[in-house]
Amino acid sequence: MGPFKNSLMDPKNYSFERGAETSDTQPVCHFKTSEEPTEMEEKLSALKCSLKGQIDELRGKEKQKVIFSAALQRGGPHGPFNTSTTVIYNNVITNIGEAYNPSTGIFVAPVAGVYYFTFFYHAGGEHGSHLLLCKNGDVIVESSDHRTGADGADNGGNATFLQLNKGDQVYVLMVAYCHLWAASSRTTFSGFLVSPMK
Repeated sequence: MGPFKNSLMDPKNYSFERGAETSDTQPVCHFKTSEEPTEMEEKLSALKCSLKGQIDELRGKEKQKVIFSAALQRGGPHGPFNTSTTVIYNNVITNIGEAYNPSTGIFVAPVAGVYYFTFFYHAGGEHGSHLLLCKNGDVIVESSDHRTGADGADNGGNATFLQLNKGDQVYVLMVAYCHLWAASSRTTFSGFLVSPMK
């Protein structure tokens, strides 16, 4: 017997012209040397791009969260005044996105979109109560009650959806010679972004 006791080690079982190919009794392995992406690699690349787009979209929505709620806290009656005035809801309950300014009472839309706003009030019956929800100086919705000696207190409010552009202003106006109760967080102004729009 020659020096190759194991037939698998015998050089005659290999074809060096065709690379590392075994004898007829051994399986043949073929390695892809092309640099072109395989179908699986193309699918993985497409999936990565899709996931990245979804992640970027979710991050964008996270940045666009706009929610606020504030109450009028002045320790008691607020008004009447001899001119219509913006109600400055000075006690901020929440202000995600910092779009509401408690120093001016004005909400400024940080992004274009559809928003939802509500306002509620409590007032005494000795004076009338009349509030206007305004957008850029235009009255959108309102709520009011007349003066009466038979009713010791009044409650009211309203709500609306508004399509806003970036920079649009929304606020509540109290009509001249009317008043509100500004204590116990009973008079409030709230809103949030429902859906951003491009």
